[in-house]
Amino acid sequence: MRHILKLHVRKRALLASLLIFNMLMATRVILSRSVHPLLLKRTPFLRSAPKHLPKSQSCPLWSSSFSFCLSLHKSATTNPSLSSRPCSSLSATAMASSASVDEALEANPLLQDFDFPPFDVVDAKHVRPGIRALLKKLEGDLEELERTVEPTWPKLVVPLEKIVDRLTVVWGLVNHLKSVKDSSELRSAIEEVQPEKVKFQLRLGQSKPIYNAFKAILESPDWQTLTEARKRIVESQIKEAVLSGVSLEDDKRDNFNKIQQELERLSHKFEENVLDATKKFEKLVTDKNEIEGLPATSLGMAAQTALSKGHENATAENGPWTITLDGPSFLSVMQHARNRSLREEIYRAYVTRASSGDLDNTAIIDSILKLRLEKAKLLNYNNYAEVSMATKMATVEKAEELLEKLRSASWNAAVQDMEDLKNFSKSKDAPEAYDLNHWDTSFWSERLRESKFDINEEELRPYFSLPKVMDGLFNLANILFGINVEPADGLAPVWNNDVRFYCIKDSSGSPIAYFYFDPYTRPSEKRGGAWMDEVLARSHVLSRDGASARLPVAHMVCNQTPPVGNKPSLMTFREVETVFHEFGHALQHMLTKQDEGLVAGIRGIEWDAVELPSQFMENWCYHRDTLMGIAKHYETGETLPEETYKKLLAARTFRAGSLSLRQIRFASVDLKLHTDYIPGGSESIFDVDRRVSERTQVIPPLPEDRFLCGFNHIFAGGYAAGYYSYKWAEVLSADAFSAFEDAGLDNSKAVKETGHKFRETILALGGGKAPLEVFVEFRGREPSPEPLLRHNGLLATASA
Repeated sequence: MRHILKLHVRKRALLASLLIFNMLMATRVILSRSVHPLLLKRTPFLRSAPKHLPKSQSCPLWSSSFSFCLSLHKSATTNPSLSSRPCSSLSATAMASSASVDEALEANPLLQDFDFPPFDVVDAKHVRPGIRALLKKLEGDLEELERTVEPTWPKLVVPLEKIVDRLTVVWGLVNHLKSVKDSSELRSAIEEVQPEKVKFQLRLGQSKPIYNAFKAILESPDWQTLTEARKRIVESQIKEAVLSGVSLEDDKRDNFNKIQQELERLSHKFEENVLDATKKFEKLVTDKNEIEGLPATSLGMAAQTALSKGHENATAENGPWTITLDGPSFLSVMQHARNRSLREEIYRAYVTRASSGDLDNTAIIDSILKLRLEKAKLLNYNNYAEVSMATKMATVEKAEELLEKLRSASWNAAVQDMEDLKNFSKSKDAPEAYDLNHWDTSFWSERLRESKFDINEEELRPYFSLPKVMDGLFNLANILFGINVEPADGLAPVWNNDVRFYCIKDSSGSPIAYFYFDPYTRPSEKRGGAWMDEVLARSHVLSRDGASARLPVAHMVCNQTPPVGNKPSLMTFREVETVFHEFGHALQHMLTKQDEGLVAGIRGIEWDAVELPSQFMENWCYHRDTLMGIAKHYETGETLPEETYKKLLAARTFRAGSLSLRQIRFASVDLKLHTDYIPGGSESIFDVDRRVSERTQVIPPLPEDRFLCGFNHIFAGGYAAGYYSYKWAEVLSADAFSAFEDAGLDNSKAVKETGHKFRETILALGGGKAPLEVFVEFRGREPSPEPLLRHNGLLATASA
């Protein structure tokens, strides 16, 4: 999340739905790994408050008096005459009822003062009253801001950041629980208050007093005295305000707001359908011959799933076994099941998820694309891709140019990959050798890799136990960035007993950040993929003591194989890469030195640059010292044999052309759907996918392929007209890692010095500086695609 990410990457924000909240909520979109080759959120509102509403009560933002102030505000605004009556005139029943409501709000964990969110106690019953009370308070704060706003930092940005951050934190808490602890009750509660939340976002994003104040700062004689970060905030907010519809009037604004409300609803419904369709499919297997080839780890997981479904006597050895479409289960069948008909059944089920019956996402996709185009037209853009690119490094043309360069460099290699599979399967007398299909490629790829490099991914699992992997990852972070990661379990509430909590300390031993880690798959309640997201952002404005900044908090979520029996979680090498990837995202959020909360950490970074640190960290999985520090047999402690490491290194570019083309397919169909596709026209979304696949897939997709119906990234996440960002950022990340190669990966002093420079630029500056400028500050020049092509073994092909 590769998802998923996310990301979760969750979750979550719609482009330009508000002035500042949009910029922050863009980071609430799951920062996730890209989709695995097989795997793959309005009503009109008054522009000013009714004049009879009094000024909101002065309440501490994080205070137990919050609900008390709300009740005072409510009694004074809903029926002003009540405030002048003596208490004796109120009935005992009314007083008791009012007291009961006040007590309920007072006890609502969403409204409490907390250093870390109360993930352990928030329930669906808290969402409706909690979010509504919060919105009521924030509406009052917004009215006060608009009444008193001045084009200065203390009178504009400081109060605005407080409003936005409070909603970001609380809504993020609720939405996160939906991703990791889903229930019908929670869904229903979120769905009910979501329109009210979006209504407030739009009210905030279309505030002309705020917009005009930002423009006044830009045009003031003091503009040149602002820091670079503050200039970025002002310029970004003016741009985001326009994208939020601040310039629209009357009917156009009403229409824009309705579109935003509907897009939010549709994206949530899309994601729910994917989750439900994934959960719905189960295949119970009682004959072990049907699953011949599945490794012991997968058999144990399938038996454990069957056990959770009520098959009390299920064992890894004797079954029964339950196959699902959850990532680890699906991939295991695709890569290892000798039963071709089983592979075909599972593959077809996967690529047709959420494409039929009550869970069919086809009409939802059409509606989303139609509304996005309408939104673009209202904002005077030709298409939605142009809207998306307005806040990114690239343009549509530059993105398409990069994808075509990479496609050309990958095509011949991918064709050769398929020839190699055909020849190898023929040598093994496989009946399907002359007609290899999608459900054969992963299986025979795994067999060819085992033969060519003498590497069996399942046999590597014992060397990659989760505790050892995390120890090695944290040691690498210490070497590169001079930080220490320490367990802090018990310091913060968690949403599941498997969740770990960590504290990051600098070289002096002072805490600088915290993060949660939720590693294991839970198909019944947790959506698939892997992602990172912020919980709290670094901010001086939101400092507890007014001196030191509030420390950042992140969470990392994966869906890897859980422990089976007495064995720890034994990871595939790909799962190791995923953990490194998400930790890269988390590091950029946690190691920021930016005190301006609106551009701290991952906030305010252009979306096509945000994958740089995550993909950068993946490179270290192939670094000898790093890998050898991780790869210890969980029983014997034996280090991974040197020859096996060399084989892993050699296998890094195995089928690189094919894997690259799959990503290019996803990115290209995303751009096509958001540029020249006409909703309701003669061509369907699946026609577009097939047209793109002619140039990006050696084997054409099945006629019934509906992978778009499960494409969360672009229909329920932040990657709409932005999936190309993975390849764009991959160029940046490969070039960034090449700085360490140039310095000498075996030169520990040079690695530390380069790591320090990476931390002080890429990780520290956040959204306070343009990403290209940040990259040049680190690398000394603009990025080059050469390192990426070299790392993927495609450089010779590109040159030719």
